[in-house]
Amino acid sequence: MIDWQITAKTIFCEAVDDEVTVLVQKSGAVHCTGFRKYDQPNDITRTLVKEKTRKLKRPIRCEGESCSRVTGYKNQIMAE
Repeated sequence: MIDWQITAKTIFCEAVDDEVTVLVQKSGAVHCTGFRKYDQPNDITRTLVKEKTRKLKRPIRCEGESCSRVTGYKNQIMAE
């Protein structure tokens, strides 16, 4: 196994209809950039979410850092 500290992967997240970056630390801690952006949106992001919701005709909601995309990538990396 390669010695690493942190790894990252950019994926398309269907829940927020946007690209997000998932970071996995060697300790197993995970972070998704979409979580902060869509869970606690600023005024600009809030407007974007409203527009996307209207366009897609479904709510745009982040599923949190325990969503299947984040845990799937974490499990894949930890298994290698």
